[in-house]
Amino acid sequence: MGETITFWVLAVVSVGAALGMVFNRKAVYSALMLGTVMLSLAVLYAVQDAPFLAVVQIIVYTGAIMMLFLFVLMLVGVDSSDSFVETLKGQRFWAVIAALGFVSLIALAIGNAVFADEAGLAQATAQGGYIRSIALLLFTKYVFAFEITSALLITAALGAMVLAHRERLTDRPTQKDLSRARFLGDHPSPLPGPGTYARNNAIDMPALLPDGSVAESSVNRYIARYDVEHGRMPEDPKLAAAIRHRADDDGADSDAEESNGVTK
Repeated sequence: MGETITFWVLAVVSVGAALGMVFNRKAVYSALMLGTVMLSLAVLYAVQDAPFLAVVQIIVYTGAIMMLFLFVLMLVGVDSSDSFVETLKGQRFWAVIAALGFVSLIALAIGNAVFADEAGLAQATAQGGYIRSIALLLFTKYVFAFEITSALLITAALGAMVLAHRERLTDRPTQKDLSRARFLGDHPSPLPGPGTYARNNAIDMPALLPDGSVAESSVNRYIARYDVEHGRMPEDPKLAAAIRHRADDDGADSDAEESNGVTK
């Protein structure tokens, strides 16, 4: 009873996801629908006492091939409009022929499943268990289909690289060009290290805290007092106020130290 309920629930989910994959206009949603179909098939294999097929279905198809599809979508881009110009002559004719052949194969598979005699699980695995039986069928009776599938996957990977390739409009900059552009720019020296919110590498300029306020402790107090005495203040009022406040604190600390020394 539980096996029957699981089959009908997953059958409805699989067919609905397959239709959504075909008729959905967004490629990302179609890929997610295909992943749903593959996971449903894995559960059906597990229910039919075929754990090896269930694990292979998840690892190979859902884990590897689905990742290939997602990589293609990320590399090519889902917002790019498809071109309706036929680059190959007669591709619509051959597409119709391929579609008719695919429909014929589906009809033959359904007819074989409905009208052929049931072999049974015991007869299918009588040659030494699940793995040995699958290996014998895969590398003897269905070896041609297996090789064609391998070639199809390689073609899909090559197609992903071709679609994601973009011609470079300009020459790749050399190390000499990068160095020249660096010294001609605004920051000839190395930029501050990560985690420090600074506007430049000058030691007399305060750093910025994560909330945007000025870190007064990042300025040397002697340099701050020198800048205040000689009028070398930045144009930014916040930075100037921080330097002036740092110099005032330094003066107060110096007076306190002198008074303590006189008292002692």
